[in-house]
Amino acid sequence: MESEELIRQIMAEVMANLGSDQVSFAKKPAAAGAVDASSYPLGERMPEKIKAATGKVLADFSLDKVKSGELTADDFRIAPETLEMQAQVAESVGRDTLARNMRRAAELIKVPDAELLQVYNALRPYRSTKGELYGIAEGLETKYGCKINAAFIREAADVYEKRGRLKVD
Repeated sequence: MESEELIRQIMAEVMANLGSDQVSFAKKPAAAGAVDASSYPLGERMPEKIKAATGKVLADFSLDKVKSGELTADDFRIAPETLEMQAQVAESVGRDTLARNMRRAAELIKVPDAELLQVYNALRPYRSTKGELYGIAEGLETKYGCKINAAFIREAADVYEKRGRLKVD
């Protein structure tokens, strides 16, 4: 069995178990000005609310600013609040899985790219022990506040254990 196919099967099993008490993807309470399908596309309907992680708004982006160096790669990282609005739009049309993915992504924005790559590699079958995966989850949760992703990694570790896909100590 190819690794990619194995990863798909394991992720399908993890996704099937998301209803357990271990993982919570609770919707955030609808705030004043919550968005829904009528707000989509956000960039056209409410461009003033679309922000980068650096705080720049959509109107701050232009090709001239890229060419001049006024905008950097960091300016092109989406803000967690923007992903939350996208999640609300997705939920409003019954796309709950997409909304959960948006919320997981929103949590990971503050995690450095190099660390994300390490997490990705650690989650591949046979690469980590259960303890190592639980340690990664703990680190993400305490260092960056990634509660949803930490629960997801713990659940993946449990599934890996059941399927015999953990690295042997």
